[in-house]
Amino acid sequence: MAQLNRITQQPDIMGGKACIRGMRVTVGMVVGQIGAGHSFDELLAEYPYLEREDIMQALRYAAWRAEEREVVLANA
Repeated sequence: MAQLNRITQQPDIMGGKACIRGMRVTVGMVVGQIGAGHSFDELLAEYPYLEREDIMQALRYAAWRAEEREVVLANA
């Protein structure tokens, strides 16, 4: 998905969790910090290797995953 080109998943990094640009910074951590009331500017100051677009894509990824649904298939 081109809109989420900064979100990576690699089995050897953070156990395959969705991360930002292959770093050991998970989407869950970023979204959790925003959910806890921290601003973009606070995150960018605390994690200087992050960029504003990293945060935006983490939020878009989380929204996309939240909209997923599991379809149960009938046994054949």
